[in-house]
Amino acid sequence: MTSMQKAVIFTAGKDEYAIPVTYVYSIERPVNITPIPQMPGYVAGLAKVRDELLPLLDLEKILYGTKADMNSGDYKWILIQAENLTAGLAVKDAREIMEIPEENIKQIGLASYHKTSYISGVASMPERDLIPLINPVKLIDSLEGIKELKVYVEDQA
Repeated sequence: MTSMQKAVIFTAGKDEYAIPVTYVYSIERPVNITPIPQMPGYVAGLAKVRDELLPLLDLEKILYGTKADMNSGDYKWILIQAENLTAGLAVKDAREIMEIPEENIKQIGLASYHKTSYISGVASMPERDLIPLINPVKLIDSLEGIKELKVYVEDQA
């Protein structure tokens, strides 16, 4: 039997990415975002979702350095649990959950490059472009100022 990995497929910028469903606990439509001064540029703000205070991280800003237009109706939040931080990732669209056969996941040499160490592999699926797989724990840990953000969120809870 072929081993499969389930992943949420989403768009950031103009490209598709995937996050393993083991890290995802919900996909939500955006609600009110409260901007917080002096936060890193990738933090869109804080929001209360299901009685939990969450930082909303702009994945477009993290990946491409450009601020996402979250006022467009396409944006969704992928709520993730990455070790001791629960956060929302703002993405253009979270389209589907896909089962990816393990043999279709190719390891790439980018893990050694510290700025892309969160790319854990690339899914090579028939009739689709390559889909980079993001490890959200490594993504969160790679962000400058994340320790201070974790402390801030804990203090506000």
